[in-house]
This record gives sequence, structure tokens and C-alpha cells, in this order.
Amino acid sequence: MEPHRPDEDTGTAPRPAPPGPGGAALPDRSAVTLHVNGAARTVTLDHRTTLLDTLREHLGLTGAKKGCDHGQCGACTVLVDGRRANSCLLLAVAQDGARVTTVEGLADGDRLHPVQQAFVDRDALQCGYCTPGQICSAVGMLAEAQDGFPSHATAPSDLAGGGPAALDSEEIRERMSGNLCRCGAYPHIVEAIEDVAR
Repeated sequence: MEPHRPDEDTGTAPRPAPPGPGGAALPDRSAVTLHVNGAARTVTLDHRTTLLDTLREHLGLTGAKKGCDHGQCGACTVLVDGRRANSCLLLAVAQDGARVTTVEGLADGDRLHPVQQAFVDRDALQCGYCTPGQICSAVGMLAEAQDGFPSHATAPSDLAGGGPAALDSEEIRERMSGNLCRCGAYPHIVEAIEDVAR
């Protein structure tokens, strides 16, 4: 007789969640308010729901893509409180009250964000699947460099004076290394970011 696998359906009812303090059942859903692209959005979510799934499945914002779902490809990159983050790794309930900017929220009406425009001008995309994450990551990376955050490629002499970090092509490649492009559009992505950095 083969051992029972935990993921097999045995026909038995699922076990209830263990009781909380005082014997009361713990809720498995909570109301979460996110400030997405400048608008407060409140949704009731299972505690296991990621920020990525909240954006895509509950708020209809499909710009951020589900690539690897393990925080390795960067296709799901958004800005959370101004800093870039892999939304597939963040539980939405832990982001209650956070300011979230997706690729849909970067443009000003019909006027594209400078990074979006540079990607168009430099033809810095092919299939486009990774592009929203690349763009959000580039926006966040430019802000990090402006704030003087170093990277692994930053020369110690560049840190001595304080102020913004210099962004040459090597520095940009290092800072964008968490965003993968299966089509290999990296040279044009770097050129687009260089255009904005200047």
C-alpha cells in the first residue's frame, strides 16, 4: 500500500483553522487598503494572497506580470512606497496602507513617463512581457542612484563625495540585474536608461 501524499484528495473535509486566543476562530481574510497609483483601494483578501495577485486578479491591473513567481525574474516589479519590489514575494496584508505604483500609474495622462518614452525611442523591448517590470525597476533604480545608494559595481571613490551615484552602462547593468529579458533586449534597455539618467 502506497503512503498517503499530503496533496491527495482523500475525500475528507479540510481541518478547521486552529482557534485563536480565547478559543475564537482566527479569520483567514482581512480588509486591506492599498494606495495604488494615487487612489485608495480596499479589498478583502485571503491572508496568503500576494501583492501581485491582488493587483492582477482583484484590481484589474495586469501590467505587472507573473513570470517565475519566485522573485527571480523581475517581471512583477512595482514600486512600494517609492522603492522597487518583487510583488510576487509580498503578502498583500503586510502592505496595508502602502503606496503602490504600477506601470499603469507612471504616465501623466497621455504623456509617458520619461523612462517609458525612452524605452519606446530606443526600441528597448521585443516580446514586451518583461517590459513593465523593467520600466518600474528602472524608475526605482534611478531614484536609488539619485539618493546615493551604492551598488556592487559602484567604485569606492564614487561614494566619497556623497550625492547621486554616477550611472555608466556597467553601473546600470549591475543595478538592473534582477530583471531578466528572455529576448535579450539588454543593450537597448541600458541605452534607454542612460538617456534618462543624462
